[in-house]
Amino acid sequence: MKDTRPPFQAMALTSAIVSQLAGGPLAGVYLGKWIDGQFSTEPTFLIIGIFLGLGAGTYGTIHLVRTYTGDD
Repeated sequence: MKDTRPPFQAMALTSAIVSQLAGGPLAGVYLGKWIDGQFSTEPTFLIIGIFLGLGAGTYGTIHLVRTYTGDD
């Protein structure tokens, strides 16, 4: 069966996946470093922020792909 979706739709999906997988951990790092700076607890919140960012990015990517493929 031939895929009739435009190629730009695949590019948009790819860029959304990359931004979620990269943006989540980056936001976690910056937020964790900021909280560590406020409370002088380095690197506790940095590590917590990395893991929360990884989890949020992974969850968002799974949700996006499920919505895109119609499995939601």
